[in-house]
Amino acid sequence: MLALVVLGGYPLVFIVLAAFTESSLGRPFQEFVGTATFETVLADADVTASLVRGVVYAVLVAVASVALGVATAVALWRSVRAGAVIRTLLLLPMITPPVVVGILWKLVFNPSGGLVDTVLGAVVPGGATFSVLSDPVLAFLGVALADVWEWTPLIVLLVFAALIGQDVEIAEAAALDGAHGFRLFRSITFPAIAATVGAAFLIRLVLAFKVFDLVYILTSGGPGQSTTMPAYIIWQAALQQFDVGRAAAITLLLAVVVTLVTLPVVALTRRLHHD
Repeated sequence: MLALVVLGGYPLVFIVLAAFTESSLGRPFQEFVGTATFETVLADADVTASLVRGVVYAVLVAVASVALGVATAVALWRSVRAGAVIRTLLLLPMITPPVVVGILWKLVFNPSGGLVDTVLGAVVPGGATFSVLSDPVLAFLGVALADVWEWTPLIVLLVFAALIGQDVEIAEAAALDGAHGFRLFRSITFPAIAATVGAAFLIRLVLAFKVFDLVYILTSGGPGQSTTMPAYIIWQAALQQFDVGRAAAITLLLAVVVTLVTLPVVALTRRLHHD
């Protein structure tokens, strides 16, 4: 309980107090300003756009990670004997530090000799260089791709554990009754792991809202504001502009947005668990 109070309660109280006061990095809680900071933040188009962008990004990345993770986990489950080495290799992206992941994908997207540019150059000889991170839409998708690559192994691990823990006799009985392939997966396998998939989606959704390292390394929020996520704009307010009150207000708004987005997922996961 003491650890929860110190590690959870104190930062929360600090953020709330900073949001309602004029606070800088060196002098917090100077003067009570009420909701003035929130009004300023909500009137800032860059902040509201980053919150919307964060929701779109989190949902996109979570859906892609879960879809790929479930497919990979099922494939590994169907070849358990041959999958030991592959399962170990799949965990490498997850245990790689996010900064290293960002540097790796920056090299992949490098317009001068990067993997993407090299492959496209081989397909279209004599073509112009292809810079993923210079285009607003492609840069957004590029950061998302790096994020999916990094965290999909977590989904694979969770779903695979659920698959090997299910009762094989039920699947065998269904197979004897004529259920095979996708029908067997849809009617027997997926309902047995649906609660785990829902929980994995929730975890992935929250992790996607927290993305900062990849944005910082790959794009620094650009081009323009196309990849400026909420965590990045909070960092800018606190550590570049030294406006802790503004950063705290954006943090609380982000907490509200995350809560609104995740509540339906939590309810669905609980329902799947009870079913």
